[in-house]
Amino acid sequence: MNCVDRHVRGERRNKAALIWEGEPGDRRTLTYWDLYVEVNKFANVLKSLGVARGDRVAIYLPMIPEAVIAMLACARIGAPHSVVFGGFSPESLRDRINDAECKLLITADGGYRRGAVVPLKRNCDKALEETPSIRNVVVVQRRPGAGGDEAFADMKEGRDHWWHRLMRTASQWCEPEAMDAEDVLYILYTSGTTGKPKGIVHTTAGYLVGCTTTAKEVFDLKEADVFWCTADVGWVTGHSYLTYGPLSNGATCVMYEGAPDWPEKDRFWEICEKYGVTILYTAPTAIRAFMKWGAQHPAGHDLSQLRLLGSVGEPINPEAWMWYHKHIGHERCPIVDTWWQTETGAIVISPLPGLTHTKPGSATRALPGYAAELLDAEGRPIPVGGGLLALTHPWPSMLRTIWGDDDRYVSTYFTKWPGRPDLYFPGDGVKRDAEGYYVILGRVDDVLNVAGHRIGTMEVESALVEHPAVAEAAVVGKTHELKGQALAAFVTLREGFKPSAALHDELREFVAEKIGAIAKPDDVLFSADL
Repeated sequence: MNCVDRHVRGERRNKAALIWEGEPGDRRTLTYWDLYVEVNKFANVLKSLGVARGDRVAIYLPMIPEAVIAMLACARIGAPHSVVFGGFSPESLRDRINDAECKLLITADGGYRRGAVVPLKRNCDKALEETPSIRNVVVVQRRPGAGGDEAFADMKEGRDHWWHRLMRTASQWCEPEAMDAEDVLYILYTSGTTGKPKGIVHTTAGYLVGCTTTAKEVFDLKEADVFWCTADVGWVTGHSYLTYGPLSNGATCVMYEGAPDWPEKDRFWEICEKYGVTILYTAPTAIRAFMKWGAQHPAGHDLSQLRLLGSVGEPINPEAWMWYHKHIGHERCPIVDTWWQTETGAIVISPLPGLTHTKPGSATRALPGYAAELLDAEGRPIPVGGGLLALTHPWPSMLRTIWGDDDRYVSTYFTKWPGRPDLYFPGDGVKRDAEGYYVILGRVDDVLNVAGHRIGTMEVESALVEHPAVAEAAVVGKTHELKGQALAAFVTLREGFKPSAALHDELREFVAEKIGAIAKPDDVLFSADL
């Protein structure tokens, strides 16, 4: 209702809600009326396939408008969605579906990435061999496939349904389900220290309050803005600042499917110029890649419409901040360096443009309504210096639990400081200067931040020891010029196996197959003993 219905009742009815561009160059623009109709129709499709209030729906899609439509349709009928990043492996998809006991899966025949097709439906078919809760699969036809085509979708009679065929006969009005403020809106899985991803639970009212207010305040959203959050919907940033936050504010959002360097390294700047992007929200990993590729790429495009820049996903180093400020913002655009995480649901620490004096590399202070503190290991405040970040009071968009595991929720987030169950520990170390400004130092637990994606070392270690050649594995982080952190794996081999370049490559690919390409170690180091 808040993301579509209220906008079509007024002057925003024919305002662009989503401006989408696919990697091959195909384009679509959906007005708020178009989005309203599509969401209502797909909500009716879901109901026709037996999805009811409280049923979980898995979404495994590329960055196409149907991903946003599916999320909002689930919300409309009270069915919590669980979006799985399209880069994850069939095994990762299977585990997430089974943990949430999803009833229906939404996918596509394929998606584009650097000119190649990611065979999403084929990945789903592998996952569905061991997902007993799935009754129906809805497939978006991203591209026509043939028997020998890499995106060919093998449709199983009675289980698999084409999106476009179901939508032809669906009614364009679906009565929204009346939900309690604390009913589950979605489940989103994030890496943990135990090897098993955690299903973070966000609820209907508090989450939307956090997203809506922070999207408005941090990005200073105005009616004429064109907002581009470059994150994939498979991550929380795509949930909060591509879907729920901007759309609840009635903003126009750009959505892009592919890689930033395909077919050329100026693709982002071409998109900014083409659609008149005014606010750009991207990750430090991307900014460092832009730096490496050279300032000539953004210089070749008119970026004069940009008025605000944002950074998200990991700490931004001062050098990247300065390059972003100079070559993208032309020293006139404020930069909001934001700190938050899947669990917080919305931005917690950030400058407010026009109000906060910024410093390169600092996320500055907690936003109004949020309470952050710098503590030592015993829970004592540290006025100036380095220590552990704690959130000391509840906030509307905070996670409510870990799906199916309340005990893990308490032990993960509220036991860092004995006797202080009121303190939330996000797992990050920070520094605070004399002005009270925070510099985020990164994770202090066994979760690594690789290119803005959280990856648990134990999850990668568990994947490695499943290989028949591996006896033991230990995974650590190492500094990486572009990604901030990268994975390095130390491996002890079983009797009868010897280190080799071929085995090195095989183990890297094995991890990618088990978890996804984002978890592939940069290095595999063979060790006699761990």
